[in-house]
This record gives sequence, structure tokens and C-alpha cells, in this order.
Amino acid sequence: MLITLLTDFGTADYFVGALKGAILSVNARAQIIGITQEIPAHDVQAGAFTLLAAYSSFPTGTIHVAVVDPGVGSARRPLLIATRNYFFVGPDNGLFSYVCEREQGVRVYQLTNEKFFRAPVSATFHGRDIFAPVAAALSNNVPPEAFGELIEDYVRLDPLAPLRESGAAWSAKIIHIDRFGNLITNITRRELSGDEFAEGARLEIGGREISSFRRFYAEETGGAEGELFAIWGSAGFLEIAANRASAARLLHAERGQTVRVAGLKS
Repeated sequence: MLITLLTDFGTADYFVGALKGAILSVNARAQIIGITQEIPAHDVQAGAFTLLAAYSSFPTGTIHVAVVDPGVGSARRPLLIATRNYFFVGPDNGLFSYVCEREQGVRVYQLTNEKFFRAPVSATFHGRDIFAPVAAALSNNVPPEAFGELIEDYVRLDPLAPLRESGAAWSAKIIHIDRFGNLITNITRRELSGDEFAEGARLEIGGREISSFRRFYAEETGGAEGELFAIWGSAGFLEIAANRASAARLLHAERGQTVRVAGLKS
């Protein structure tokens, strides 16, 4: 069984190695794959987006352990989420919100059966002592219902979908900024198609208008270095990018900033 790890632990400390050891102590045959350990510290929303962008690349049945957990040791609950195709283990702080929006057959269990935990449970390292051993037990074919009771009031971040304005416009936002300075919005092909740019659609952000659309980053459109354009990214969201430059730097953009889609036909 494949188990992935997504954390904000970095790679300089012992944390990720300890997670792997806790998994292998329960299932020595588990295959462990790292998605990333470089989520910014305590940044639940960044973890939620990265998990959303990566999880479905893995085979059906994969167990995703995600630990971005600023509330470790508090009253926040530990969770196991079972969907039609995947399992997710981690804290109840919104980290799995976007996945639950996209997946079908979502069942959320609060982890309460301590027989599957590593003893003693540290108040500061639930990744090693709760999430890793639970994932390993799950990979040994323990059924989800053995770990705890179903709940419905799990923590959710704000919904991903943009808001429809009056008329033919959308109010969207930046949900992620990648290392290249590309601005990932929450606009999908349900709200906009690339063809609509040719018909007058435009993005408005920070007093700037973007009406150029590219099929791939290096597409030759005669634009100068730093020209801003829109492009469909690999995660399925519309991105704002700049020709051989950082759109984030050029626009002084931040996550959560509003992006308006205007010029659409009614």
C-alpha cells in the first residue's frame, strides 16, 4: 500500500524520518512517498492547495498523510477521511477542505481508538504518534470504522468556487503563489474558457487588466519580457503569469487578493 507524506516539517530535523519509522514499525512493507515537506510553517491553506494539486496523481487506494498542524496538542481533532478513491489522515483544521470539495463518497472519522496510536502520545508530535501509525494500520487493511466514529462537523476553509457578480462577471481570488511567481486563481473551466479571451474577456487585478491568453508558458505571442498573461495551469486553475518574470512581483500580489473576471458575454 502506498502512503504519501505532506508536511511543513522541512528536511533538516528528525521529524520526517520519525514519521517514516512509525509507519514502518506497523507495516514494514509500506511504500512511502514524499509529496513535499516544504509547506510554509503553519500554513494550512498552502497545505490544502498543494494536497489538492497532487493527491489525484497517485493510484487509487493511496493513503495521504498530511500534517500542517499549528494546533497540535489542543482540542483540535485527529481525522481519517475515506473517499471513493483515497484515504487522508491528519488534523481537523481545514487541511482537507479542498479535497473534500472535489472527492465523492466522503466519510470523515474522528480518530479515537487509541489502540492504533503510538504510546505514549506526545502533545507536540501527533504526526509520529497518531497519524503515521493510523495510516500504517489502514495500509494493513484495518477498516476505517475501526479507528473512530463518523462526524459531519469537520473544519472547512472558505469554498474554492468564485462568486458570480451581477451580469457577466466573476469575483475570484488568488489561492496560491508558486515559486515562479505565478498567481493561481480559483477560476476553473466551469467559469471561463480560454476562447473567451478572444471574445473580450479580461482579468482585473490591482488596477491592471490582463486580456492575453497563452496555451503554454513559452508560446510566442510577440510579447515583451514581463508581459502578463493568463494560462491554464496543471492543477486545473487559471493562472496569471508573466513572460520570463514573476507576476507576483510585478503586481505586488498576495494570496487572497481579488481577481475580477469581466467582459464576458451574458
